[in-house]
Amino acid sequence: MSDILLSAKNITRRFMGLTAIDRVSLTLRRGALHAVIGTNGAGKSTLVSVLAGELAPDEGTIFLQQQEVTSWSQPRRARAGMGRSYQRTTIFPSLSVHENCRLAAQANLQKFWNWTSPAKNCRYSIEAADQAISLAGLEADVRQTAGLLSHGRKRQLEIAMSLATQPSVLLLDEPLAGMGSEETERMLDLLASLKTKHAILLVEHDMDAVFKVADEITVMVNGQVIAHGEPQAIRSNIDVQTAYLGEGQ
Repeated sequence: MSDILLSAKNITRRFMGLTAIDRVSLTLRRGALHAVIGTNGAGKSTLVSVLAGELAPDEGTIFLQQQEVTSWSQPRRARAGMGRSYQRTTIFPSLSVHENCRLAAQANLQKFWNWTSPAKNCRYSIEAADQAISLAGLEADVRQTAGLLSHGRKRQLEIAMSLATQPSVLLLDEPLAGMGSEETERMLDLLASLKTKHAILLVEHDMDAVFKVADEITVMVNGQVIAHGEPQAIRSNIDVQTAYLGEGQ
């Protein structure tokens, strides 16, 4: 089985004549964390939305586990193994951590025909939620009301909800935003543990974190890729230093 779980080639997306992403190609592999960095407006979040199926590309192709999914909807891609998180927290604040994860799992395997058993008793959903909570390191908060969690724990819960759908690919849009140093370290440890069985795309502005956790980095400016490679190569790339990191960094 190939370790390439997602590949995109020459992805282009326009908005009323404005090219948000321009012929962007990338590959996500199991066991590797691929970071995408760039200034505001570089097209990073648009790229994630296109990969997830929330926006259709104007050009290019997307393959998920060697099957072309370019025309697939977001729900269909999610059921096929693509999970994602958003810049803003997207949880059910009045429900418990476990209920948030159970509902995410339930959405991935809907049984409209089963009218005799309450959805909350679905063994598949319960087991998937339990596993996701364990992977995300939230066992101590399993019965906690989600809205009462700290900011960092809420971001962990978002990832747990994605894990409850049992994805092979994780698209994470700024999961470290707003975190303190301790919460950031906890999240980086979580990402490092998840990449052994998943392919991860990380969009992030925290450069210290990116260079610490990424296996490869793609740098975007004005919708285009200006550099791609291992962290050390990106750090020493003159074009990157000029366009994003700042000259002399």
